Amino acid sequence: MSARTRRALRALSAVLIIAGVLMLIDAGLTLAWQEPVSGVYAWILQGRLGGELRDLERASPRGVERRALRALEGDRRRMFLARALKRSAGRGAAVGRIRIPRLHASYVVVNGSDAGSLRKGPGIYDETPFPGAPGTVAIAGHRTTYAAPFGDIDDLRPGDAATLEMPYGRFTYEVQHTRIVSPSELSVIRRVSFDRLVLSACHPLYSAARRIVVSLRLVQAQPRGAARR
Repeated sequence: MSARTRRALRALSAVLIIAGVLMLIDAGLTLAWQEPVSGVYAWILQGRLGGELRDLERASPRGVERRALRALEGDRRRMFLARALKRSAGRGAAVGRIRIPRLHASYVVVNGSDAGSLRKGPGIYDETPFPGAPGTVAIAGHRTTYAAPFGDIDDLRPGDAATLEMPYGRFTYEVQHTRIVSPSELSVIRRVSFDRLVLSACHPLYSAARRIVVSLRLVQAQPRGAARR
């Protein structure tokens, strides 16, 4: 074997060793925290979405919406604004912020639960209303990738709180129970006799075989922005 061949093999071995070490580091980070590359990407997007949300909160109702609000009071104002935002928000657009103290979580929430939207952050299902409108608000989020907003969702316990801050209101919910269901189980987002929030994510970790679903009951609604009078 020539000296040139030996040098080439040593160089190749070094490259393979480095690649193996990097793969082990990546796997370790994923197990200990979350997948790092998509996590960085998601946090960059969350920063941009934070700016979008601030702009949305500063915006004033225009035209027909402003005139309609003059005739509405209290819950009816929030309901009107919730439905108006649901109609106007683009897919993947910032619409609010979720805060979950138990998980030390604070994320901008986007409109839509498709794959593209969930890369940005937790997303409200197309099939459910925005907070402030009657029914079940359902939000999906990743557990191990794209900043893993619901990575520790299984740590939530009955009585824990979560808040959704929308441009028109602040909605506080209290955890009732957690269920593990199949991905096709749609009953978890149906309307019930009270307004509630449902948080969902893949289960178990690193698998999409099942879904973990946390149900929370609305306990307080406070007006913000255009909902105040």
